[in-house]
Amino acid sequence: MASVPELKIGVIGLQGAVAEHVEALNSTLKEMKLKGAAYPIKRQAQIEDVHGLVIPGGESTTIGRLLQQRGMAEKIVKAAEKGTPILGTCAGLILMAKEVYDAKVSLLPQPLLGLMDMKVVRNAFGRQRESFEDLVDIPLLGRDPYPGVFIRSPLVERVWGENEAIGRWREKIVAVQQGNLLATAFHPELSRDRRFLQYFVKHILDAL
Repeated sequence: MASVPELKIGVIGLQGAVAEHVEALNSTLKEMKLKGAAYPIKRQAQIEDVHGLVIPGGESTTIGRLLQQRGMAEKIVKAAEKGTPILGTCAGLILMAKEVYDAKVSLLPQPLLGLMDMKVVRNAFGRQRESFEDLVDIPLLGRDPYPGVFIRSPLVERVWGENEAIGRWREKIVAVQQGNLLATAFHPELSRDRRFLQYFVKHILDAL
């Protein structure tokens, strides 16, 4: 059996929940007894050096514009096409979508990576004061529901093509997978339950 290299997991570090992802992923690697590290990346050259990539929550329009300005958007798309596992959470889910609307069902003209076959509604659960925690049904994580943390979260209204709904909250789609790509409306980095991040890390191991 081939030895597992020290994993390098990059977290797009331009804006948003960067430190939280880095801390949660490093804790997850430790719990799984794997060598490696998660760390923020801010330059396009760093994208080519990672085994897995995270696009964190934050302000999706701001992150999208910064990705374009720094030439990182194209690099992320190429990494996805090469099979690099990518996880987008909250704003990251929005950026990975092919179609994004607001709560009034108006198409939004914002920068997108357009990696996943899905229609997403921004701020579907309301603003910051409507943030909440509740159990999510994610069968691939086992029979026990997953504690989802929703903060100004989007909602996946529809998937098509090879995209698959893998997690639901009250029948609403809040987690998806399309090949090497994963995205969640909730924040797995803010949950003490590491099962979803473990699933992402296993996804990275399978891609090596």
